[in-house]
Amino acid sequence: MGLFANAFTWWNGASWGTTIFSRRNGEEVGRDEAGNVYFRHRRDPRRRWVIYNGSNDGSRIGPGWQLWLKGTIDDLPEKSLPPVRKFQQKPTPNLTGTMAAFRPDGALGSGKIRPASTGDYEPWIPE
Repeated sequence: MGLFANAFTWWNGASWGTTIFSRRNGEEVGRDEAGNVYFRHRRDPRRRWVIYNGSNDGSRIGPGWQLWLKGTIDDLPEKSLPPVRKFQQKPTPNLTGTMAAFRPDGALGSGKIRPASTGDYEPWIPE
């Protein structure tokens, strides 16, 4: 599909319409380390949006930019938030549906056997 994929699909990035609207009506305010581009509407600065670099998944946006998108902070995250501390971890994207997703013991993809129950379970039996 290549070039024409973005004409009709939005889940692999911005469609042509979104890109044209963003360039025409929005002003680019910043980019994050993942390559996502953030916009604010020229006439109504309360309207904010992001064009993802890759798949459209909200968990791929850091907490500072989430605050900015939702209007919790007015300035950009670099200006209004305190610096990142050593103990803080980088946010991770949603891993559901990938091989890195959590699978408890006994799940089909985990390859482990579920431990035996402790013996305190009594099933309900209708009388």
